[in-house]
Amino acid sequence: MSVALAMPISSAAILWLSTPPGAPPFYDVPARMNGFTHLSILGVLVAPWAALAALVRQKDALARHQALAFELARSELERQASEARLRLLQAQVAPHFLFNTLANVQALVDAGSPQARVVLRSLIAYLRAAVPRLNEPATTLGQELDLVRAYLELMHMRMPDRLTFALQVDDAARALRCPPMTLLTLVENAVRHGIDPSEEGGRIDIQVQRRGDRCVVRVSDTGGGPKPANGGLGTGLATLRERLELTFGGDAELRVAAQRPSGVCAELEFPAREAGD
Repeated sequence: MSVALAMPISSAAILWLSTPPGAPPFYDVPARMNGFTHLSILGVLVAPWAALAALVRQKDALARHQALAFELARSELERQASEARLRLLQAQVAPHFLFNTLANVQALVDAGSPQARVVLRSLIAYLRAAVPRLNEPATTLGQELDLVRAYLELMHMRMPDRLTFALQVDDAARALRCPPMTLLTLVENAVRHGIDPSEEGGRIDIQVQRRGDRCVVRVSDTGGGPKPANGGLGTGLATLRERLELTFGGDAELRVAAQRPSGVCAELEFPAREAGD
């Protein structure tokens, strides 16, 4: 309406400004009135629609901007929630591992084993390397393997006649990213549920391979522990599954199966992402 009302005034101003200097008051009145009428009608008919179209485009652009801002805010909140959930899960894993390891040391001390001092010294050195990494959102398989080797050496000191282990690692997989305590959780489950319950003990084999854009980690034991039920061995692997979901979405898979004649094999497959990606 404002545009429609302004058009006749604008047309009159245009005609007045277009009058030659010194022209008589009624200079070319019929032609100028005819031009004024056509310009006013054209303005009244076209200008409101042009203004309406501009208003619609402006509102559409504002709606898209608000939708984009909302989507960005939602994505940021989801990211923060995922990070908070991941840190909570890591906080659940860390005490679980530390308390179990300290219990092993206590068992050596109670038994008066001469290995207790050596094991405790190795444990302190291990914790100095492991604890700073517990709060990191991600680590590399190479770092995980170093921790796993130190952990298995500690367990071997505790039960030298009942535990043997071997690692087969593809060097190309060492730089790949994974959540902290991923490999250690699998190995600790093999010790707790496979080797410890067995009077004869057993062997733990760890294989890490990179297959193109995928990484496959396999931890198998020959112990006589409980067989996997419902695809897991308890809270340790359930927590690991959640951490993998938060890190890789639905692109990671953890499979647990019984072996014959005894033992359990846990196989983990996830995207091969370099630590800097």
